[in-house]
Amino acid sequence: MSARSKARKRALDVLYEADMRGISARGVLTSQVDRRSDTGDPALNEYVTDLVDGVGAHRDHIDELLSSYSMGWTLERMPAVDRSILRVGCYEILWRDDIPDSVAISEAVILAQDLSTEESATFVNGLLGRLADVKGRLRITPDVIADDAPGATGDSPSPATGDSPSQ
Repeated sequence: MSARSKARKRALDVLYEADMRGISARGVLTSQVDRRSDTGDPALNEYVTDLVDGVGAHRDHIDELLSSYSMGWTLERMPAVDRSILRVGCYEILWRDDIPDSVAISEAVILAQDLSTEESATFVNGLLGRLADVKGRLRITPDVIADDAPGATGDSPSPATGDSPSQ
């Protein structure tokens, strides 16, 4: 397993724990870093921090996109581990230009196969694939995500708001 794959798994553990406990992922990460320091364990891979902080910084936007493109699934209905996997994958696809979309999707699918339900890998693959397909239409900045497709038809939910045209 590559160092980045291990870092994704560790970031997933942090995000999952934070989600389950209803606390900040940064707080969980800081606690793990402190615990490792106290026990003399090796420091966490820097990419763990990058992923946790990146997902944390963009979580509202990530959750809006996941909700908008998940076709009939609310975030609350998804298994918690799937939410965390999807958040990492979405962050890598939209904000990490150094990670090819296919790698982000593949890594997320592997995590889903290893850690979640039988159907989760297919769901994760489909949802992240959909986001990768539309990312060229999305205007991504630290504070704004909007559908930027010229002449967009409005047939699908708006990634910025989650509202469909009929609402």
